[in-house]
Amino acid sequence: MIEDIPTDWRDALADAIEAPSFRALEAFQAQERARTDTAIYPPASQIFAALQLTPLAKVRAVILGQDPYYTEGMATGLAFSVPMGCDLPRSLQNILKARKADFGLPMPPSGSLDDWARNDVLLLNTALTVRSGKPNSHRRYWRPFTDAIIRAVTAQDRPIVFLLWGRQARQTVVRGLISDPHVVIESVHPAARYAGTPFIDSTPFRCADAALHDRRIWELPGDH
Repeated sequence: MIEDIPTDWRDALADAIEAPSFRALEAFQAQERARTDTAIYPPASQIFAALQLTPLAKVRAVILGQDPYYTEGMATGLAFSVPMGCDLPRSLQNILKARKADFGLPMPPSGSLDDWARNDVLLLNTALTVRSGKPNSHRRYWRPFTDAIIRAVTAQDRPIVFLLWGRQARQTVVRGLISDPHVVIESVHPAARYAGTPFIDSTPFRCADAALHDRRIWELPGDH
């Protein structure tokens, strides 16, 4: 697994990689991938896609998800993103509708968020793998490592915007992983059916733009 982590991230995460929890994670991943009674998502080559597409020194915003999608063919290693040609899950539909409401941009032709990752938005899940049909099945093994990723980001000497959607994402603040000078934008989960302000009306991208002053990072194919 280590060889799939880009060098810049590997250097920043050296302590986490050397920790017993990472060795336990590697052993668990090998055990899970060897199973014949279930599948693990995303494919092994895409586990660290978020780190591969967004260098640490360039991170300007973080969207924190929970698990990869646990249905075949949907997980890409990027939080909330799906491959081109894949139907959009409810959460992603609402994310893109919120972008449209905030900026007047059209719905894109696909649910791939690769462009956001390349535009310095770290699309990080708190667990980087999941068992088919079993949400949270790998979460406890990944948590020490993904916490270390968040700490590596918060250690950067520039304000970074964290978009925390839903209770689990918002726990990163409660657990003290994010503090000044970083900007935290919280709202309900994109897939939540909520009696208060719905996600689509929570203006997450407009709030992020007020801090970043560069809405171009949210552009997707079909915008022009």
